Amino acid sequence: MAVRHEGDRPVDRRVRVQGRPVDTYPDPAPEAQRGSVRRITVVGEQVLNRPCREVTAFGTPKLSALIDDMFVTMHIADGAGLAANQVGVDLRLFVYDCPDDQGVRHVGHIVNPVLDEPDPGTRRLVEESEGCLSVPGASMAVPRTDRAVVRGFDKDGSPLVVEGTGYFARCLQHESDHLVGHTYLDRLSKRDRTEALRQMEERREDVFARRALKAARLG
Repeated sequence: MAVRHEGDRPVDRRVRVQGRPVDTYPDPAPEAQRGSVRRITVVGEQVLNRPCREVTAFGTPKLSALIDDMFVTMHIADGAGLAANQVGVDLRLFVYDCPDDQGVRHVGHIVNPVLDEPDPGTRRLVEESEGCLSVPGASMAVPRTDRAVVRGFDKDGSPLVVEGTGYFARCLQHESDHLVGHTYLDRLSKRDRTEALRQMEERREDVFARRALKAARLG
């Protein structure tokens, strides 16, 4: 997800939630200061159009390296969230570095996430502009619920519950969509989708140039 921490608060022995005030975390977050930059996939590539596979091996160097690479790739692209299939890996995993509407910055990752469906009687839809690192340069208004809960695991297999409101809730829903093979374009009308693709074609080269410049500076 395009831009518009990992703090631990114990809930019980099995579950953690994440988040800490923005001013307690450096910019970039420590998670984005290691790993290697990977290419971000673009809408139209098959890996973005199919459901991702469950992660079955936890606590491995390969999984840790993938998460590190995703964090630095997200940072280079000025993103708020990034799913594994956006770097060409069809695994159920995403990372995030995203504020909520109360000024809390959330930085973390979640493996095999399941998005809790809100009660239709209590949910509130908010329509706001949304972008995607895999639809570079485009943004369109997308309705999302104002609260979201995602349940899954950390890279070592410990259970996680991640709760979000406002912009962070939008991020959690956006990244969860990626893992079932959808982008925000799938939530648009035919006319709005055409407009988003027009924006992407017009602006994508500028976006790629900015990413390359930031990557060169980091290196």
